[in-house]
Amino acid sequence: MKSNDLTGNSHNIPNVIKTILVVDDSKLQRRIVRSMLEKRGHCVIEAKSGEEGLVMSALTYPDLVLSDWMMPGMSGLEFCVKFRELGKNRYSYFILLTSKSAKDEVAQGLEMVADDFLTKPLNASELHARIIAAGRILTMQRELEEKNKFISSALEEIKKLYTSLDNDLLEARKLQQSLIRERSKRYGSFELSILLESAGRVGGDLVGFFPAGSSHLGIYTIDVSGHGINSAMMAARLAGYLSSTISDHNIALQQDENGVVGPMQPHDVVANLNNIVLNEMDTELYFTLLLAYLDLSSGALCFVQAGHPHPIIQRADGTFDTIGKGGLPVGLVEKATYDSYHDHLHPGDRILIISDGLTESHDPSGKLLGGEGMKMILSKYRTSKGLDLFDHLLEDLKVYAASQYFNDDVSAVMVEYHA
Repeated sequence: MKSNDLTGNSHNIPNVIKTILVVDDSKLQRRIVRSMLEKRGHCVIEAKSGEEGLVMSALTYPDLVLSDWMMPGMSGLEFCVKFRELGKNRYSYFILLTSKSAKDEVAQGLEMVADDFLTKPLNASELHARIIAAGRILTMQRELEEKNKFISSALEEIKKLYTSLDNDLLEARKLQQSLIRERSKRYGSFELSILLESAGRVGGDLVGFFPAGSSHLGIYTIDVSGHGINSAMMAARLAGYLSSTISDHNIALQQDENGVVGPMQPHDVVANLNNIVLNEMDTELYFTLLLAYLDLSSGALCFVQAGHPHPIIQRADGTFDTIGKGGLPVGLVEKATYDSYHDHLHPGDRILIISDGLTESHDPSGKLLGGEGMKMILSKYRTSKGLDLFDHLLEDLKVYAASQYFNDDVSAVMVEYHA
């Protein structure tokens, strides 16, 4: 449908304006405005008051409203306010018709709810130009509404996917936690306790233990680079190499010519793991590891440290020994070599093997807890044992970091030699 613009050229009437509502208490004024609009091809409905305009809008919600400002009963401004409330989910253009010359009152009307105003008596060309402008604005508004609907729909789909993924991760967390068969176990005079807290749903830290022959206990702590699903899957795969009590299925065990199962040298175990990761796994991940064997008959300790934090031994008299010399992480350097170290636990001693999620916890200023901070906590809770100590440790970490959440996975194994 076409009509002439101010210059007489052909101009398309914006098709977004289907219906125009004219509200005026003057029948003559309504007839004049209606005539102007219908000559331009618009569909027009009339109302003689704001109250009647609301009733008609509820039946046929208009795209544009031309309303007189001064009417008996409900004024044009009051009608506009209630009209906006009626059409909360759809925007319509509202033009006030006024004989007012006070600029402050006109500005108030535009600031409150109206989109535009025209001064009576109306000029047909000016009215048409304002409607053309209103059409452009409504077109942009409708396009924005459609885009918002699309975005809302997309967000709803993303929300569903996120919920599904989160549920899967919760199940994965349960499976990962199930890799730790027991959190605490007693072996004669030795008590072993395990701590594992993931920063997210799942994490790349893993701790565990296994019988290494008749008189040795194997202990391992793993910290895979990165966070999330990939790290968790890598940690679970590594657990498969170290969890079994059968020598054929556990890379850390060996069998002599008499069929007796015992521990393999820890530095050889880590070198083998390094070769497997670099040559048999298609991954960019690497990990730090501490693998230790404890002689349950004597307290002798043999371990290898592959990039993992130094173990801390708290002696019976409260003093500390930080043991180990570091070493390369696993999965970074071809044919890397590792060294085994030896120490000894005596009655009353305890050893804590931790991940860097503990020592690298930081306060709000960025100061790291570090090894010395760990020793302070161990001294503070010197009389606390097993899982009770870990509970105190986690609470102190949260206080130190001023947060209930950890930025990194937190894991530890503690062995206490009871007198």
